[in-house]
Amino acid sequence: MRILSLLVLLVITSCAQKPKTEVEKWQAQAENITIIRDDFGVPHIYGKSDADAVFGLLYAQCEDDFNRVEQNYIWATGRLAEVEGEDALYSDLRARLFMSEDEAKANYEKSPEWLKELCNAFADGINYYLHTHPEVKPRLLTRFEPWMPMYFSEGSIGGDIERISVRKIKAFYESGMEIPEMEALKMKKEEEMAEPQGSNGIAISGKLTESGNAMLLINPHTSFYFRGEVHVVSEEGLNAYGAVTWGQFFVYQGFNEKTGWMHTSTYTDVMDEFKEVIVKNDGKLFYQYGEELRPVEVSEVTLTYKEGEALKEKTFPMYHTHHGPITHAVDGQWTASAMMWEPVKALEQSHIRTKQDGYKGFREMMDIRTNSSNNTVYADAEGNIAYFHGNFIPKRDTIFDYAEPVDGSNPKTDWQGLHTVDENILVLNPGNGWIQNCNSTPYTSALEFSPKRENYPNYMSIDRENFRGVHAIELLTDRSGYTLDSLIALAHDTYLPAFEALIPGLIKAYDENPISKLKEPIAVLRNWDYRTSKEAIAMTLAHYYGTKSYRNAERPEGMTPMQLIAYWGSESPQKEKLTLFEEVIDQLEADFGTWQMPWGEVHRYQRLNGDIRQPFDDAKPSIPIGFASGRWGALAAYGERYNNGTKKIYGTRGNSFVAAVEFGEKVKAKTILAGGQSGNPDSPHFDDQIQMYADVKWKDAAYYKEDVLKRAVKTYKPGE
Repeated sequence: MRILSLLVLLVITSCAQKPKTEVEKWQAQAENITIIRDDFGVPHIYGKSDADAVFGLLYAQCEDDFNRVEQNYIWATGRLAEVEGEDALYSDLRARLFMSEDEAKANYEKSPEWLKELCNAFADGINYYLHTHPEVKPRLLTRFEPWMPMYFSEGSIGGDIERISVRKIKAFYESGMEIPEMEALKMKKEEEMAEPQGSNGIAISGKLTESGNAMLLINPHTSFYFRGEVHVVSEEGLNAYGAVTWGQFFVYQGFNEKTGWMHTSTYTDVMDEFKEVIVKNDGKLFYQYGEELRPVEVSEVTLTYKEGEALKEKTFPMYHTHHGPITHAVDGQWTASAMMWEPVKALEQSHIRTKQDGYKGFREMMDIRTNSSNNTVYADAEGNIAYFHGNFIPKRDTIFDYAEPVDGSNPKTDWQGLHTVDENILVLNPGNGWIQNCNSTPYTSALEFSPKRENYPNYMSIDRENFRGVHAIELLTDRSGYTLDSLIALAHDTYLPAFEALIPGLIKAYDENPISKLKEPIAVLRNWDYRTSKEAIAMTLAHYYGTKSYRNAERPEGMTPMQLIAYWGSESPQKEKLTLFEEVIDQLEADFGTWQMPWGEVHRYQRLNGDIRQPFDDAKPSIPIGFASGRWGALAAYGERYNNGTKKIYGTRGNSFVAAVEFGEKVKAKTILAGGQSGNPDSPHFDDQIQMYADVKWKDAAYYKEDVLKRAVKTYKPGE
């Protein structure tokens, strides 16, 4: 009997100690999480721990747009050619030049335990989604791993790595050559022609608001549908609302109850190129560094690419010096690209930022110094407003011009550590009561309270204004009594300062050289107030004329976009102005049968399916948009980055997720998305916000639990 009892006890103990399967672990963690979808489909994720919240956040993101979650990691981990073909090989090579899978795993292993838990929850949330949705067929990634976030740690569009030219990598690793001069000129022209990237951040002091509370405009200009709108809450102090880049586990631009953060692309010099002197000795490669020869680190990578239905492989050498990977050649010399690559610290900073409850903690978080590609515009419930120009800025010897590649063989060109946050450009509570940055110079960010150019090294910031910055300053100066609604109205002001610089020169050219064909369209422009609207025929004429000027007008070297438009508006040949405008009239008549086209008839929004690149079609439904390109100074930027041979203009980027936030005893916010929360055309939230977006009627953000519950449409746990 005793033996039988012992056997029973052993069986019971053995069963009790049987380890949980992976699926059982996912199911157990899902019990700690509740997802509430509101009336616009925004997921409000509640977890016991931060890791639970991350699990639920990634699960919800996959519900909304698994396609984009997967795409971001296919790209970031350097496997794009496996789904897109050979043309993507050099994008993959770029990714692998900066980090291998082994290095990503090593970074994960050296992370603090709390960060590992978040990375584990990231992978588990996606994998549980795939487990519970067998009908979802990934294009490539059937399993996600906790080291993958190391590739995609900072949150902005591609981060710094996208500033490294794939074309230049291809030229070097195919033939050891640099880009031919004509191709380099073509690349430069394409960059100038491309719809401007960037964002607007505006912070308003309580002394200028009706309520006495500080306000923040969060206005990123990204490709449409690049980020979803989320709310993530845990019992460990996380309660962040805002925009999340698909596949990341932190709110990138947003707010909590006490603080708000908005990132604008800085264009500060945070990346440098070092021309190396390469020496070959006994079949081995060395590079000169001062009086010594150092070995070039040489390795190989085999990349897979799709060709038809088959997969093929191609092996590349990879070269590194202590400056970074060799990415291209300049003047016949191998050139290394140096940039911030601290994925663990970058992920730490991105999460820690979302949990700060005042300026002191936020300022201390900035000391991590891995937010490399962005400025930060900030406001909080204490009444502070601030602007951090950059965060990761290497110290350099100012005798060298780092705007150009420098001599890597000279040790004096090396980075000399990082500037402290206090050494960087910083604005805190300026006397004018507001701060703006629209990817423009920080030296006009706060009127006379702006930082002074002479107090900083040349490399710390470009001193370049743009028309959005000019527009913002004009709107903000000598104004007070702000409410959330008036801040939203300011963000949509219809005036376009670029056309006030461009169009009078065209009218003058016509007056001095009248052409009967142009009489009526010139009259329309003559009577225009330089404001955009769906009804404005002048807006159509001006946009086409400005765009044609960018493509075909005379272009003096070294001019900024603002200087170019001023030149075309005044000094460029009058015959050229009139010729270009005639071509505009001819194009409109050829495309639409008349030049008298209201802007909203030409300028449209269309979302036909869940594809990342939309197949626009003039014959299918679309809606009119009265906004304009940021190129012309529109704060509510709306522009196209590609076309599919259509005659009408369809937006692809600009205002995407936008929020206006007021801090006080309780935080209040209004938000809008271009389109909707879901990438699924069958979802009611595929494009349910677009008419509100076009009409500037934003929705209230449900931040507090009682408000979320009032608007709850669906409440569930992951897997249900």
